[in-house]
This record gives sequence, C-alpha cells and structure tokens, in this order.
Amino acid sequence: MSEHEAIPVIRPVAYGTARLLPDIDRDGAWLLTVDGAPQSYVDLRDPTHLEFEYTRRIGHVLDTMAPAGDPLDLLHLGGGALTLPRYAAATRPGSRQRVVDADGPLAALIAERLPVPPAEPIETRVADAREELEAAPAGAYDLVIADVFDRSRIPGPMTTAGCAHAAARALRPGGCYAVNLADAAPFGFLRSQLANLADAFDQLCLVAEPPVLRGRRFGNLLLLASRTAPLPPDGLARRVAADPFPARVVHGAELTRLTGDARPVPEDAARPSPAPPAGAFGVG
Repeated sequence: MSEHEAIPVIRPVAYGTARLLPDIDRDGAWLLTVDGAPQSYVDLRDPTHLEFEYTRRIGHVLDTMAPAGDPLDLLHLGGGALTLPRYAAATRPGSRQRVVDADGPLAALIAERLPVPPAEPIETRVADAREELEAAPAGAYDLVIADVFDRSRIPGPMTTAGCAHAAARALRPGGCYAVNLADAAPFGFLRSQLANLADAFDQLCLVAEPPVLRGRRFGNLLLLASRTAPLPPDGLARRVAADPFPARVVHGAELTRLTGDARPVPEDAARPSPAPPAGAFGVG
C-alpha cells in the first residue's frame, strides 16, 4: 500500500475482524485493531516512533540490554503489524528476527498492506507461539518478546511454568524474556506469572504505571526475566519514568512481596489470562 492510499481496510482474520485505520494526524501511520481492541500502531516513515506505552517500554528494554546499535537475535511471539520488529531493524541494524503469529490471514494482511522492506532480515512464520518456543534451538536468542493475545486474552499454554522454562532454554546467557500481560488488583494472574518466571529464571523485574500497581485500573504490565543478566538493565527505570505515561520498575524485595505465596502453574492447570473489563482497551 502506498502511504498516500490512506483509506481504512476492514478484513476478517482468524481471531475476529481486523481494521487498518490511517492516523489522520500523522502521515504514514496506521492503527491495527482486531474486534475493536488496539493491536499495533505503525509509523511507516518513522519506525522508531512507538505510540503504545507498553511498546515504548519494550523499546526501552531493547535500547538498554546491549550497547547501542549492536545487532541482536530476536524472537517475537505475536506479530501484529510488526511494530517492534521494525523498531529493532531501525535501531539495531543487522539484527536477525523471527516473528511468529498464529493468525495467518492477519499476517497476510500486514504483508500486503504494510510490508516490511525486503532488505530487512525479518522472517515471519504462521505458527503456534508455544510450539515455536518449544522447538527453538537452545541458546538461540538474545531477546524473546511474548505479546500473544487471542481476543484480548493470553492463551492458556502461554501462562504456565513450562512456557517460562521453554523461554529460558531458548535464550543465550545474558538473554532476556519480555512478557506483556494485563491484569488488575488483586493481581492473581500477575502473581502466578511471576511465580512461573521465578521457577525458571534468577533475575526478574516488573514495569507498570503506578495507577495499575495501586489497583486503580486494569492495565498492561511488562515482566522481564533473565537467567544471568542483572535486571533491570541500567537506564531502564529512568527511561520509563520519563515517558508521557510514567511507569515504575519493581524488583528485589518489593517484587517478592508482590508475588507472595503464588505457585508456578502446571500444564494441567493452564488457563487464559483474565478478560479485560468492557472498554478497557477499545477505541471509538
């Protein structure tokens, strides 16, 4: 699609109805929604522009986990409109990236309407995220990003201790596992996911806005885990605090208290993440 063909596109995909909506205030920028829930925002002219706050936070992780500009090996579980792969390609040229998304029609829509430049080493596969993670070679990736949602809920197989252990195996020493999830007080789901990560990793931290942490509303929470790299990485707390919607980094004893007595989730107890309240992530 040419940037000048700024007309909305509506198409049925595997998990609902996708809409690609041009941003009338930003030339070359597009919003992707599925069944009304925002999935991705992409600026084709400036792929370093990250509109959604949770993607900004993952962008900060990408920026701080290794020296600026160094290429990385990345696995993206959940593709959307490829916002973060485009960001990584722009900020860390030469990075090898694999994107996995179970929604084939959605992946085809993005490839048709918002294609990635052919020179970018970004491989997109239509596959199940958990199966791809289990099949990944040991120590293959510097960063694994899990942003997997089925109609605004994380599928059960992505919510278990086994999934966390598969991610740990796929990472090389010093690698990081970044998980985007959403929850609200009393944080039963969040606490179970922290317990999963603590079972598989030695280093953990959590990034979230204070109103979410205080239980005032449902919202995104970013979990980071590593077997060996200290978390949070240097500079992350400062960067997320300076965002338009400032966030906090929780780690150490405070994170241990938040996890409480939660236990890792076995495979036979896998459940999807909680459904968001009506209107929590919708657009008009």
